Amino acid sequence: MPDMAGQVSRVLREAPPDQLAEAADRALRQVFGAARTEVFLADYRFAGLCPLLVPGRSPGPGAVRRCFSSQEPVLETGEDGRCRVHLPLSVWGERLGVLLVELPSVPAAATVQAVRDVAGELAVALRAADRETDRYRRARRRERLSMAAEMQWDLLPGRSVRHGDVLLAGQLEPAYTVGGDHFDWSVDGDRLTVTVLNGAGSGLAAALLTAVAVNAMRNARRSGGGLVEQAELASDTIFYQHRGGRHVATLLLELDRERGVVRAVDAGSPHVLRLRGGTVTPIALEQQLPLGMFAETRYDVQEFPVEPGDRLFVVSDGVYAAQPDGREAYGKRAMARAMRSTRLQPATEAVGTVMRELHAYHADADLRDDAVVVCLDWRGSSPPGDVGGR
Repeated sequence: MPDMAGQVSRVLREAPPDQLAEAADRALRQVFGAARTEVFLADYRFAGLCPLLVPGRSPGPGAVRRCFSSQEPVLETGEDGRCRVHLPLSVWGERLGVLLVELPSVPAAATVQAVRDVAGELAVALRAADRETDRYRRARRRERLSMAAEMQWDLLPGRSVRHGDVLLAGQLEPAYTVGGDHFDWSVDGDRLTVTVLNGAGSGLAAALLTAVAVNAMRNARRSGGGLVEQAELASDTIFYQHRGGRHVATLLLELDRERGVVRAVDAGSPHVLRLRGGTVTPIALEQQLPLGMFAETRYDVQEFPVEPGDRLFVVSDGVYAAQPDGREAYGKRAMARAMRSTRLQPATEAVGTVMRELHAYHADADLRDDAVVVCLDWRGSSPPGDVGGR
């Protein structure tokens, strides 16, 4: 059976980057005797799954969606005896979509594992192919992106990542017109760096400012600099370009898993909250100047402890301070209720829950401001399968 999966893997490695779904379809039919296959990719809002081989035939809220949410194989047997095997397409914890393989009969466990291995290889290939072709980005779009949103999505590190005992996920809204809000992360050994930016202004100008800030922090980080160096380089870069006329509120976090602490530089308005044992608690940090407000601003690092099983949420002002139709701010009470309701969900589902509740708070009207939600689960030495807040 491993040889069968290997045959499909070789076909994928030799396929043109824009023809991966077709190459997988042919190989799965030939090697596994599949009657039909389909590749579904998650759209920008994670609101639906878009088919590649037969565009326009979107799945309902059934097995495809269950597979995507659970990240486990889901099997369905039809009246004709055929079995539809749904397999998650994910890379290092980033959920890309679902592979559907229809087999003549219910497969043995070894066959399911072999096809799952193929799904893993296909996911890696799809992620790599995004650099070479626009096909998969086009397939994921329910509508045209604004220029600012195009820049923001290209700047993202991904939408989720798993690194050892950490699962991290983020979501931007409004997905197709987002301007300045953003998140970034990097994993390096026992340390995980996360930044959340509350962009100033709107549209293309906000996206350009955010791009400068993100790349300045990346430059410092990739040169070995810590949180202070990252914040100070970004602040100086923005100031000397705009002379204090533009600035970016930013929260920089670094999880030290060995010590069980989070180091933080609070340069503005993004908020961090902890979910522990069903209780949501804001983390009080000393707020410092936003990046770029003054020349040669110096920043200090603060620390707060975390425990295995903790879940951290970071939200921008577009989430925390949202006041549709004069209602009280979403962050006052409704946001905490939404966060508590995610206790049994993985981080990848939790960000969507908080965003859906934010949309419901707006009576499903368009959001008036950019919004970012980032969720970090640290399992630490907690039992396998546990997630933050359980």
